[in-house]
This record gives sequence, C-alpha cells and structure tokens, in this order.
Amino acid sequence: MARQLDEQIVGRFPVGRRLRVLDVGMGRAVQALRLARAGHQVTGVEQDPVMISAARTALTAEPEGIRERMRIVQGDGRDTGVHFLPGSFDVVLCHGVLLYVEEPDPLLAGLARMLAPGGLLSLVVRNGDAPAMRPGLTGDWAAALAALEAAPRTPSRGDADTGTADRPGPDVRADRLTALTATLAGIGAPLHAWYGVGVFTDTAADTDQAADGPEPPADLEVMLAAEERAGRTDPYRGVAALLHLCGVRG
Repeated sequence: MARQLDEQIVGRFPVGRRLRVLDVGMGRAVQALRLARAGHQVTGVEQDPVMISAARTALTAEPEGIRERMRIVQGDGRDTGVHFLPGSFDVVLCHGVLLYVEEPDPLLAGLARMLAPGGLLSLVVRNGDAPAMRPGLTGDWAAALAALEAAPRTPSRGDADTGTADRPGPDVRADRLTALTATLAGIGAPLHAWYGVGVFTDTAADTDQAADGPEPPADLEVMLAAEERAGRTDPYRGVAALLHLCGVRG
C-alpha cells in the first residue's frame, strides 16, 4: 500500500515539494512517520489514547527535524472541520478507518473538504466484493459459505474480534468498489486509481520485528513484487482482502 501511495504522490505533485498531509485514524503513525521522514508536513488524527501513546513514543525516537514536521491531534475523524480549515491539505489518508464507521458518507465528505484543489484522498477499506476469499483459501469452508451468503455488514463500535486494519476480522465493515466510486464522485473527489492490497499475502504467516518473533521470509522482496503487481492487475486486484482507492479533489 505504501508503494501504491508513493506512486500516486509522485505522479501528482512536483518532485521535492513538501506536502501538507492529514492522516485520519493514524494508529501507531506508521504511514505518518514514513511521510514525515520523506520531508512532508504531517498531521495525525487519532482518538484512541493507546494508539496516541504508541505514536508519541515512536515520534520521540526520530531526529528533531522529523519531530518538527509531525503534529498529533487527539480527535475523531468526523470532526476534522473543528480542527482544520477547508482546503488545508494536499493529501488526506484514511486507512482502515471505514471498517469501524457505521455511516461513512459524512466522514468522507468532511475529508474531501480538507483537500486543496487537485489534492489526493487515499482510502484503504475492506473489500466487500470478496469476503469469502480468506476463509476459502485457508480451508474454513463453513465461514466461506457464510460469507458468500451474507451481505457486507456494518458493525457497531462495540463489536469484538475485529482484527487489525491490515488483517481485519470477520466483524468489520466491508465496502464495495462500485458504491465507493459513486460516493467519491458525489463528494467532489472522483476515483482516480484503485489497487488491491493483500491479494496473495492475506493468508501468509504474520512476521514480528521482536527478537523472539518469526523472521520475515527470505524472499520478501520477491513476495512484495508479486503482491504489488497483482494489486494493479485484473482480475487479481478485485479479490484482494483490502481495496486502496485514490480520489482527486476537483
């Protein structure tokens, strides 16, 4: 997903331009810090105190120049209009957030208003067109059949067993590409490009950076290359675990 995002940024903005980036639902600030290291001015919005603490801890380990380029705001992504003026950002990220939002349209409209003309809106959502892929590929036939028979559901904030943004559990919201395409057009940030995320790797074993955790696979770069290629190629991207949609503010 990071490679896909970089491709869109490089293709839309002049090389070397320092962008104003808003990361809504930044989590532990993985993407926010990566973009701050690249020279951009980044504002992260997060409502979970645990995530904010982890993000601040990660930020303190960065050099002063990077720390100065990043700001953390505790808040809800639906309240961006309270904190920022319309058109304040060149890039707005909303990755893994719609999974937990019952009514996403107001949130998305507010994010589009934060974009300057020509700005980039990057969304990562659970793919509502392929809910049976993971259980089917892992041999959980009952879950695969249930997923095939059920419509994508919209959870409440209290739902349990939701997994993580990159490995969502079964009880999170899923969105269909056609519906989100219509929504983006309606809020003035029509779809410019879309990718699949987790085409092949969704069922791969997790790795851990801890000393006692499993090591990354020896062929990691080859795996990422295959995943990246599949994420932009039909029909593979259509059955990815996640969708990465990029809209552009008109």
